[in-house]
Amino acid sequence: MTQRERYEKIFEWFEREVPVAESELNYSNPYELLVAVILSAQCTDKRVNIVTPSLFKQYPTPWDMAKSNPQEIYTYIRSISYPNNKATNLHKMSQMLIERFDGIVPNNIEMLQELPGVGRKTANVVSAVAFNQPAMPVDTHVFRVSNRLGLTNNAKTPFECEKILVKNIPQAILSKAHHWLLLHGRYTCTARKPHCEQCGLIPYCKSAKKRTK
Repeated sequence: MTQRERYEKIFEWFEREVPVAESELNYSNPYELLVAVILSAQCTDKRVNIVTPSLFKQYPTPWDMAKSNPQEIYTYIRSISYPNNKATNLHKMSQMLIERFDGIVPNNIEMLQELPGVGRKTANVVSAVAFNQPAMPVDTHVFRVSNRLGLTNNAKTPFECEKILVKNIPQAILSKAHHWLLLHGRYTCTARKPHCEQCGLIPYCKSAKKRTK
C-alpha cells in the first residue's frame, strides 16, 4: 500500500463511519473557546466542561476577566491541572486581548500565539474550531494515532507531525481530520492499550500489522 492509498483509505473510513466529528469542549463564542482550550492543556475536556459554566458566568467577556485578578480566577479553576499558572495566563490573556485586539479573538494563528498561555496547538484549535479555517492542531492523541497508523512515519515532534499531515490531507477536511484523529486516540487507539479489536482501521494501520506478526 502506498502512502497516498493509506491516507485515502483511512480518511474515507472516517468520513463513512464518523460523519460528525466535533470538539467536546462546551463554548458559545471564540472567547469562551479560547479560555476552554487554555484550560484543557494536560487536562480532560470533561473536567474543563465542569469548570467553565461558573467561570463564564462570572467572566462572560474579556473585559470582565481583565478587571479581575489571578487569585480570584483561581477559585473557579482550582480543580483544573496547573490552576495557578492558568489563572495567571487567563488574566494576562484577557488584558492583552483588549489592549492589542480590542477584545476580539484574532483568527490568525501567529497573532493568537502572541497571547499568554497560547501555544501553537491552542492557536490551531481556535483557528480550526472557532473560525473553520484549515488547521491541524497536534495534541498527544493526534501525534500518537498519526504515528501508529503510519501517516507520519514516526514524526519526532508535534510540529513535524503537523507539517506532514497538512501536506497530505486535503484542506477541505483538514480541521475535521483533526477531530477524527483526536477522538480516535481518545476512545479507541488509547495510549496504554489500543482497542484494536474495536478498530475498523486495522487493514491500513502499520502498527497493528507489526503487532500481529
